[in-house]
Amino acid sequence: MNGLSIRELCCLFCCPPWPSKIAAKLAFLPPETTYNLVPNENGTKYTLFLSEKAEWQYSEREKENIEVCYARTSRGNKISCMFVKCSPNARYTILFSHGNAVDLGQMSSFYLGLGSRINCNIFSYDYSGYGASSGTPSEKNLYSDIDAAWQCLRTRYGISPENCIIYGQSIGTVPTVDLASRYEVGAVILHSPLMSGMRVAFPNTRRTWCFDAFPSIDKVSKVNSPVLVIHGTEDEVINFSHGLEIHSKCPKAVEPLWVEGAGHNDVELYSQYLERLKQFVSTELGN
Repeated sequence: MNGLSIRELCCLFCCPPWPSKIAAKLAFLPPETTYNLVPNENGTKYTLFLSEKAEWQYSEREKENIEVCYARTSRGNKISCMFVKCSPNARYTILFSHGNAVDLGQMSSFYLGLGSRINCNIFSYDYSGYGASSGTPSEKNLYSDIDAAWQCLRTRYGISPENCIIYGQSIGTVPTVDLASRYEVGAVILHSPLMSGMRVAFPNTRRTWCFDAFPSIDKVSKVNSPVLVIHGTEDEVINFSHGLEIHSKCPKAVEPLWVEGAGHNDVELYSQYLERLKQFVSTELGN
């Protein structure tokens, strides 16, 4: 009927999982914080301090390209935000929602390297309960977190929607799809996206249950911006089929990047990754 076994159906109807439990099981593993935001005397600006666990790969001078601040969410949390000035003549700024088990400190070197190579500035944020952000991780907080980041990017940095590329990786594709379904932006990049929580936990699921978490598959058809989907064919966490299905549902999907042999955490190590992003940003969006 829906692809689930009798045993799985019995489990669902006798003891259905709440969305928060699905989310906690599948998504949220905040790492030990790898950075601090230290306020100045007036408390109006903050300085970024990275611990050794952040594994910063550049010089102290290059760290000056990073500006940090806090944004308040509609659910009362204070999330840390990071603006990485990678290119003085960048047309686009990427609003990057990172994957699980990392924070802004661990991602900082990657952001500087990526933005410099594809000529984009990068703005990112830590989810509630991650890094220096307050609160606890939850699906509802994910959506309010990206809304706060979006408003910060728009108001503090004056980035217009048409010059914004919103990029989600793994669990970060969930708030990215949600935002993109409500706002038209320059482009969307979905890196190892998931259809929904239940479809990860029960791969044979063919419909969205009322208690499902992260139902991106039901929102992605409302995304009216160009969408690039990236997925490794040997992804051991979110099966490659999720990327295929998400791509098929995007009204303005561009040629996807299926990285042959790549898993969940190593797509960026393949040369096709940077090549496809450069082509997408400099050629396809430029036209």
